[in-house]
Amino acid sequence: MMFDNFQSRQLVVNGVRLHVRVGGEGPPLVLLHGHPQTHAMWHLVAPTLAQRFTVVLPDLRGYGDSDRPSPGADSGAHTKRAMAADVVGVMKRLGFDRFAVGAHDRGARVAHRLALDHPAHVQRMLLLDIAPTLDMYEQTTEAFARAYWHWFFLIQPAPLPERLIEADPIAYLRDVMGRRHAGLAVFSNKAMCEYERCIAIPGTASAICSDYRASAGIDLLHDRADRDAGRRIVAPLRVLWGDHGVVGRCFDVLSLWRSAASGDVSGDAVQCGHYLAEEAPERIAEEMARFFAS
Repeated sequence: MMFDNFQSRQLVVNGVRLHVRVGGEGPPLVLLHGHPQTHAMWHLVAPTLAQRFTVVLPDLRGYGDSDRPSPGADSGAHTKRAMAADVVGVMKRLGFDRFAVGAHDRGARVAHRLALDHPAHVQRMLLLDIAPTLDMYEQTTEAFARAYWHWFFLIQPAPLPERLIEADPIAYLRDVMGRRHAGLAVFSNKAMCEYERCIAIPGTASAICSDYRASAGIDLLHDRADRDAGRRIVAPLRVLWGDHGVVGRCFDVLSLWRSAASGDVSGDAVQCGHYLAEEAPERIAEEMARFFAS
C-alpha cells in the first residue's frame, strides 16, 4: 500500500531468497534499509526518486520478508561482505551491472563493504547517519555506548539477547526506535505496522543478533585488513547525518569518511534525528536526486 506502481519480486541470490521491490524508470538506484526496519523505511522517498530512476528496494537477508539464514560460525552468514554480495547479485539479476547506492544505518554498513569489495559496480554512493564501523568501535565513548546500547546488547553470546527479544519483539522495536530524537510519532502507521509484522517473524531475533555480532567480529577483521592494505572507497561519496542524532555528536563524520575514501567526499548535517528518510523525506529525496544525477 506504500509503494504504488512498484513490483514485488522474490529473487534467490547466493542461496538466499530475497524480497525486492522495483519501481520507476531510468538509471538504476538501490536503496538499503537499516535496523530494525525493512525496505518500507523508504516509502516517503522512493516514489519521488522513481520519477527519475529505476529504484530497487531489497530487504536485507535477516530482515523484512527475506530469508533468515542460520548464522553459522562467527555469524558468517551475516557479514557485510555476504550482504554486499547479495546486493550485487540482486542488481545483476535485474540486469544492472553498475548502479548508484543510497543507504541508511545497517544498510549503509553493507554499502560501505559493497564499495570496497565491488568498486566496479558502484557508480555513486550516499550514506545516511553512520561513520565507518571500525572507527565507531575504536572511538566509542560513554555517551555513545549509552545511546547505542543495542550495539552492545545484541552482540552478547546466544541465546540471551535472542530470548529477551523474542519475549516481546514489538516492545524491543519500539524501545530502539522510540528512544531516538523524534520518538515514534515520526513514523506512519502503515510503516510501523510493517516493521512490527516483520520483527515478529520467527528467526528475526537470531538474524539481527548475527548481523551485529558479525559487525563486532569478522567485519572488523575485514575492515582492518582493508585499512592496512590502503583500500579505500573510490566512488564519489556523500554523507548526511542527523543534527539531533548521536553519530554527529560523538564522531567527526565527514573527516572519518574522507579518511576512508580516495575520491570526492562531501557531507552535511540535516535538521532531524537518526531516521532521516522518515523525518526529512523531502530533503533526502532532493539530495539523492541531485547527487545521483551528477
